[in-house]
Amino acid sequence: MTSNFPAVPIAPDVYWVGAIDWDIRDFHGYATSRGTTYNAFLIIADKITLIDAVKKQFQAELIQRISAIIPPEKIDYIVSNHAEMDHSGCLREVADLVKPEKIFTSAKGIKALQQHFGNDLPLTPVQDGDRVDLGGKTLLFMETPMLHWPESMFTLLEEQRLLFSQDAMGMHVASAERFADEIPDYILEYEAAKYYANILLPYSKLVRKQLDKIAGQGLAFDIIAPDHGPVWRRDVDRILQWYHRWSDPQPSPRVIVTYDTMWGSTATMARAIAEGLKQGGARPRVMPLGACHRSDVATEILEAGGLVVGSPTLNGNLFPTVADLMVYLRGLRPPHLVGAAFGSYGWACKSVPQVEEFLRETGVDIISEAAKAVYVPDEAALRECNRLGREVAAAVMSRCDQQ
Repeated sequence: MTSNFPAVPIAPDVYWVGAIDWDIRDFHGYATSRGTTYNAFLIIADKITLIDAVKKQFQAELIQRISAIIPPEKIDYIVSNHAEMDHSGCLREVADLVKPEKIFTSAKGIKALQQHFGNDLPLTPVQDGDRVDLGGKTLLFMETPMLHWPESMFTLLEEQRLLFSQDAMGMHVASAERFADEIPDYILEYEAAKYYANILLPYSKLVRKQLDKIAGQGLAFDIIAPDHGPVWRRDVDRILQWYHRWSDPQPSPRVIVTYDTMWGSTATMARAIAEGLKQGGARPRVMPLGACHRSDVATEILEAGGLVVGSPTLNGNLFPTVADLMVYLRGLRPPHLVGAAFGSYGWACKSVPQVEEFLRETGVDIISEAAKAVYVPDEAALRECNRLGREVAAAVMSRCDQQ
């Protein structure tokens, strides 16, 4: 009988049994313009094992995909690599149906899952380096705290060199294709970068530590199966190399100029700053917040060397969209940026100092005096904008030359 929601083999005796979310366009503040997937995986062995669950409203789809391979009640073990609700949302219902012998998770995972679902699940703690024999197949657990929750861990199916990497190495892409080599390269790199910038960037030092740990243990993978997006079954070094690059950023001549505007004055200033940046040898990328989502700005910042932020003054404050962006970036803490602020105002310049304070809190090194304009920028104000652009460019290019 053909299933309405078939499982997809990703390796011998290993199946994708997750769900495709074609509709989602916002993932706690991150614009998911291509939707996403919630990946779960079924391992057929003496001890049949489910790796992760899915978001609660996709429980029926998960069960139907499992049922295309085995009766769900035959599942012996469940592994919870990550307790976030897009991967554990239906864990209670699945456990009630399956009645697994054990649900393996990290010690912190037990605490998180108990806080979600109570104390009556058969939760079994595993530590870094622990192994579980499934009967001819072995699971190796690797704790990866703060990638990107405290309880996060990886699970390696050793015999098949298949890494279940939970949220790491993932991306928000809904597609009928299950494998990275079936998706255009430009989509893969952009969406992987966007995911890293908006989810993992604050934990880059821990990403590097984990990559070094994996290399030091001599572990290698033929397949990487994350909890979002496609499975990497070929050229897995590509995603690993991207993570090496993003977790250890080098100076770059790219400078992001982002702003919002009320009557066009701050926009005019942004264009003048971009010209100054170009004259100074930098590569400006102008991103008006009326057209660009905060998560797209964060993505462009991932491999930038500079950030220049502009805002008009509204009711004694910076513009709401600019405030939204700055709070978002303050949480992401992009490293190694130089920058400056600019903006227009009427009778009191309140927004620009607030932008500068946000930049400092974000860790941006302010290297140029702010450019300001009263109402409509005149020639003198535009010269100040050009000056600001050239000064930021000089600082960025100096860092590139020292690389």
